[in-house]
Amino acid sequence: MSRTGGELLAQQLVREGVTHVFGVPGQQLYNAIDGLGQVGDTIQYISTRHEQGAAYMADGYARTTGREGVCMVVPGPGVLNALAALSTAYACSSPVLFIAGTIPSGLIGKGLGVLHEVANQSQILDSVTKWHALARSADEIPELVAEGFRQLRSGRPRPVAIEVPPDVLAAASDAGLVEPSLGAALGVVPDAAALDRAAEVLANARRPAIYAGWGVQAADASDELRRVAELLQAPVVMSRGGGGAISARHPLAATKLSGRRLMPDADVVLAVGTRFRKYSGASGPGGAEPRVVVHLDADPETLATRSDGDVRLLGDARLGLVQLLRRLEGRPGAGDRPSRADDVAVARASADKQLAPIEPQMSFLRAIRRVLPDDGILVSELTQVGYTIRVGFEFTAPRTNITPGYQGTLGYGFPTALGAKVGNPGKAVVSVNGDGGFGWCLQELATARQYDIGIAIVVFNDGAYGNVQRELEDRFEGRSLGTDLTNPDFLALAGAFGVRGVRTDGPDGLERAVRDALAADAPTLIEVPVGEMPDPWPLLG
Repeated sequence: MSRTGGELLAQQLVREGVTHVFGVPGQQLYNAIDGLGQVGDTIQYISTRHEQGAAYMADGYARTTGREGVCMVVPGPGVLNALAALSTAYACSSPVLFIAGTIPSGLIGKGLGVLHEVANQSQILDSVTKWHALARSADEIPELVAEGFRQLRSGRPRPVAIEVPPDVLAAASDAGLVEPSLGAALGVVPDAAALDRAAEVLANARRPAIYAGWGVQAADASDELRRVAELLQAPVVMSRGGGGAISARHPLAATKLSGRRLMPDADVVLAVGTRFRKYSGASGPGGAEPRVVVHLDADPETLATRSDGDVRLLGDARLGLVQLLRRLEGRPGAGDRPSRADDVAVARASADKQLAPIEPQMSFLRAIRRVLPDDGILVSELTQVGYTIRVGFEFTAPRTNITPGYQGTLGYGFPTALGAKVGNPGKAVVSVNGDGGFGWCLQELATARQYDIGIAIVVFNDGAYGNVQRELEDRFEGRSLGTDLTNPDFLALAGAFGVRGVRTDGPDGLERAVRDALAADAPTLIEVPVGEMPDPWPLLG
């Protein structure tokens, strides 16, 4: 059966289990758009108002569902617009398939100035993806799509990109579709000898601790991590992106802040799904070095930084923890340890005392926690309340804590939350923004309205890039430049897009507004005017 390249692309996406594609339609993608239209009963195409928004939505979809997020944009300016979101997905180990148009295949590299041409688009994409391919013919499309998903489902999850020229999308082909790869079958089990050594080290540890990153949740390994922690009576310190790896209410759960009291006393640390590095590159956190680090990660480059005395476990977090459990259960030194709950409780109390002056941020967070269901998703922006979330919010379920990772991408939060809701229509989603960051993608209010994406959009409005303003003034004798903002009337803005708007103040008002928004399950913009807030950064290291 003869099909166009665009039809093959859409039908292979269906074969891979894709149900949503985010994008902005454009000339070089017409045949791909038509292909998606023909499978519209299987794949919903969500047209966004900016390519950055499309890629952020794919990221939010992927991280909160565990399924691949897919976005599609035109070449040149479309690709460049999406790069901030792709870099965020790359930093946060998010499985995003990025389908990029390009110029006609016979003109690539000739510099003729055709529509949307940029030099070296493929090399640009290489910097924010783990794998990249350019389709040279329609016959190649099914195989390339299948390989893209194989890459997404194996090793460390990071974005992949496929470029498809318009002539390739329009060309006819008799190629067949390809059987999809199953992610569960692609996970790597760590080396048996290394697992034996890791089990021995952990069983003999006097005061072991666990440091959990996002990789635990990316591998759906939260239950296995909890069982290992309980067996070893090891406190679980969760990184900024690791919050939710186990419930914050578990007696062994700790944030990075409370972990500062726990990590220095650990003689062995089991680090799972994390680089376990400070921004300086030194091991961390917590100060004193543990005697041995047992490091389980899917990324060989991450493990390459370990010292010779550490135990490296290259593989899938869940499969590796399953094997560790098998080796630890019934072994002398594991399973009969005294409880460490009191130690963790003391560390938590110390952290609470340090957080107490961070007001009104902590009261705002407690207000959101009271109305957000345990499986509700919180997307934190780079704002004074958002920063405090890193150590001050109780995440109780996996895949509910969404951050920009080390990219620190201002403006990512709102569109990422939209993607999270599309992927989780039955769950509550709250987007926490500052007035500065919200301005990056506020046009996606149109997308929220068009597709009735029911999230609570909280905007804390201080009329400034507040964190930058404070840091400038602290460093330069009270001087700052470029930090004051002229904002719209946020209620009028919401109304212009047909979105419900609410202005409230204080934690009690925020609690009521978020409760009402979640009950309505319709997009709601909640403006919270605020003043200067205390600096949480000394507690975030």
